[in-house]
Amino acid sequence: MQTSVIKAVSLSKTVSTKEEQLTILEDISFDVKEGESIAIVGTSGAGKSTLMTLLAGLDVPSQGVVELLGKDLAQLDDEQRAAIRAESIGFVFQSFLLIPSLSAIDNVTLPCLLRGEKEDKARALGLLKSVGLEHRVEHSPAQLSGGEQQRVAIARAFMIQPKILFADEPTGNLDEHTAERVIELLFELNKQHGTTLVLVTHDMALADRCDRRLHISAGHLEEA
Repeated sequence: MQTSVIKAVSLSKTVSTKEEQLTILEDISFDVKEGESIAIVGTSGAGKSTLMTLLAGLDVPSQGVVELLGKDLAQLDDEQRAAIRAESIGFVFQSFLLIPSLSAIDNVTLPCLLRGEKEDKARALGLLKSVGLEHRVEHSPAQLSGGEQQRVAIARAFMIQPKILFADEPTGNLDEHTAERVIELLFELNKQHGTTLVLVTHDMALADRCDRRLHISAGHLEEA
């Protein structure tokens, strides 16, 4: 039987504004099995990115429980949650978040340094090769196109061989052709490494490739 690597039970998130209590997510429950690919879809402002930050332990719910890799995140402090992310979680964001002063290969090896490990340049080179950027190893982000920067970000996310990869609109800033290539890469690497994928996306071509779709509408979950 496949293990659940993410479990959400009755998750709600409310924030206070000057005027009122605003409910962003309400009573959301589901689980994600090891190696599964899940697309979180819905209109802008529906709460998709908020849900992802809760699942990844980057934020805490107002109510409910998130279990990540068998650990109840509410029982852990900030440092312990950060340790799980450093050890087992990869992230890819719409805005790439590369370090401007570092070359492509140094951006890819950065997670090693954050974990206090020696940089594994050979693995980083292999990952850059797998995303078709072996000829761009020493280029800085400013010398790369948007699609190339996103591919560096994907290589970086797989550097630590994450058990789970969270991707927030990974094709959002890319043209159609480049977006297709990035989608192929995500699923290729997912297959190679057995990584669980959790993708927040407006891109239906990307959502259609996933095993399941979770549709968020006005803070509520509908499984599509």
